[in-house]
Amino acid sequence: MLQAVLIPTEIQEMSLADPVTSCLSPAVHYMVCKLGFEIDSHSVNSIVSENGEVCWRTITELVHYLESDQNVDYIKSVQLLGPLCESVHLHLQSLTMEQFEVQYSLWFQWTNCTELLLEVFAALESMEATAIALSLMKLTSCLERALGDVFLLIGKDCPFLLRDLLASQELATVFGQSVMNVLRVFIGSPYGLNLRNILWHGFASPQEIPAKYCSMLLILTAGLGQLLKIYLLQTETILVHRPYIAFTNLTELDIFPDINHEALSLTEEIAKISSFVLKTMLPFWIAALTAFRQHRYADCVILLLPQLETGLRLLFTTVNKCPNRLLTAESSSLYTTFDEMLTKQLNDKEINQLPLILGESSMEFLWDFLNHQEGPRVRDHLSHGEINLNEFPREIANQILAFSVTLLCRFSEEEELAALKEHTAIKALISCASCYRSRFHPVARLKKQVLECMKSISSWPELPIVPEEQIQEIPGLERSAEISPCISMTTEILSQLQHHLPQNCYILDDLMNNLITENIKFLSPVLRLILMLIILELINIHTVCEKNPCDYQQYIKFLKSVLQYTENLVSYTSPEKNKWDESMELTHKALIKIRTFSERKLTLMQLATQVKLS
Repeated sequence: MLQAVLIPTEIQEMSLADPVTSCLSPAVHYMVCKLGFEIDSHSVNSIVSENGEVCWRTITELVHYLESDQNVDYIKSVQLLGPLCESVHLHLQSLTMEQFEVQYSLWFQWTNCTELLLEVFAALESMEATAIALSLMKLTSCLERALGDVFLLIGKDCPFLLRDLLASQELATVFGQSVMNVLRVFIGSPYGLNLRNILWHGFASPQEIPAKYCSMLLILTAGLGQLLKIYLLQTETILVHRPYIAFTNLTELDIFPDINHEALSLTEEIAKISSFVLKTMLPFWIAALTAFRQHRYADCVILLLPQLETGLRLLFTTVNKCPNRLLTAESSSLYTTFDEMLTKQLNDKEINQLPLILGESSMEFLWDFLNHQEGPRVRDHLSHGEINLNEFPREIANQILAFSVTLLCRFSEEEELAALKEHTAIKALISCASCYRSRFHPVARLKKQVLECMKSISSWPELPIVPEEQIQEIPGLERSAEISPCISMTTEILSQLQHHLPQNCYILDDLMNNLITENIKFLSPVLRLILMLIILELINIHTVCEKNPCDYQQYIKFLKSVLQYTENLVSYTSPEKNKWDESMELTHKALIKIRTFSERKLTLMQLATQVKLS
């Protein structure tokens, strides 16, 4: 706890001594903010015709290539394309919304995001820096999703990363390699402007993104639509859009109380003084709170996630004493992103101090919402264009905003925030954050499944009795004598498990009563036995690291055999197969394996007992 109190002061002192004015490294800052401004602009007539047709030849001819290997020379290309982007930007500024819609809306339809792209144009008209940065983030995610749909006209598995998608032969076949190289200059390579990544990962402040690059990508999107129309006519194919992903587990994500207007106002004050927030990034926080007030929940989360990453990166670089990693890496290195910041160890095998500072509850929240496959994976789905932004749920925006507020409070000077933290609305959020437990870690999911299975199996005694005449028609049900060995083994194993349960917990009597009195319901005690075994193993999962490699492999093999038994049992007892003789034989073999494994003392519950005794 002492370290957690001291960390905010370290961050504050670092900010005061050497204020961070940019998270872009010098080379990246020069590439984005300076390089494309060195040459006079072009005539827009050579780029876009009066009816909105994009002249790709003029654009592709400005992409420069290295003489050595004919790879794209990104520095020279940005230098040459920058002035052209300025001409496009001035052209769009000269259009009214009605004129723009007439000329370009038809060519946006291939993206399935026409409305969003018209909103991007409106943001360009406003020339508000934060709105333009937000629009560029939304535009790149929309473009990535649409390009993935085009990829699937030819390919099968769409690449997960945008850079791999843009480098694919499938898209080069549709649009041409020279066109794809243009896109890679803007969004597809760490050697180029890399606008998508520096924004989505929270490296660029609003003032560092030239509006002309947003204008250029808007026109390029229309130009891609024009090229795609030609390809679809030539090949007589139809572009099919993949359905959006919907969040189906909203009830599991209901953690924090609803953020009201008072809490939003308090949060704005906290953000202004919190050392978790870089001052150059404060406009993003204010814009996120405004978006939440206006019920633009997708916008709120798109703005917040990169700032969470920036704040955590500031904390990460401070506690791990690597301040240089606060900046974008050069093209030859990987950026420091969520993926690395949330791991236990750094690249040099040193212990990552960030999880220790954040604490278990905060780490579990971040893993749940961002990383676990069973969770909402909000950042992945948003940044890859997989979500309908107009239907983004308030519930998720509320959770992410509430968690962000708790970080703003935790990593700030205590004296400045003392009064604000005492407000009921803020105290409630901090209280909820401190007791959060994972919903989507594999162990958490397993716990939930086990409880659901136990509830289901416990209802088996309530099943209606099968009429005597029907019993005769079902093979295996009349052979009760064959159940005796299974009864004996089930009793034996249950007796062994009883030793690992609390003294006031009895499983044997209840299960055996069902086992002795029911026909078909014999499987209930066996399955409850397996679930009890899983529960006890789950409780002692931490001891798995004590196993040597050979025992570990045997343990995995045993678990797989139990899994195979349950899968086969589902198949044999289905109405289509109704193989009850085979089910009894299968159950008998499974019980033998469980008893043998238990006798060899290879279970985790037995290992835990041995560790305690030693």
